[in-house]
Amino acid sequence: MSRTNHTNWAAFTSAEPDLARTVEERFGAYTHHVLATLRKDGSPRTTGLEVRFLDGELWLGMMPGSLKARDLRRDPRFALQANPGEGTGMGGGDVRICGRAIEVEDAETKAGYGKEVEPPEPSHLFRTELTEVVRTYVEDDTYLVVQVWKPGEPLRTIKRA
Repeated sequence: MSRTNHTNWAAFTSAEPDLARTVEERFGAYTHHVLATLRKDGSPRTTGLEVRFLDGELWLGMMPGSLKARDLRRDPRFALQANPGEGTGMGGGDVRICGRAIEVEDAETKAGYGKEVEPPEPSHLFRTELTEVVRTYVEDDTYLVVQVWKPGEPLRTIKRA
């Protein structure tokens, strides 16, 4: 079997439906999340962002000329962390997604996305290619559990007491 180093949301959902459902629920619990991009000098930049799961893709929409859009145009690598919410409970655990953001220039695709999420219609639209999905949670008030998925690899689960 050939290994790939990235895939879209639909392929991840097909490979790991339970984890994908948990990740979508965590992102769906709050509107704003944290996006990490790389600045021109290579240092990290974190900013707030809304995300959408539509038509088998994870989409990132951004305001015109935003620094995060400029970062992604220059270097498409990103990390996206779900809003942990109030307090420290984190319900379904802490989830994050890493990958590459590919800007969509196709007017028809952008218009279709705009219909689904209006208002406002974003000026920059990126679809994502996943390189890693991680969920961290506490089980039985005893174990720290880390689930790590990468394209072409089985889901790894690590438990620590």
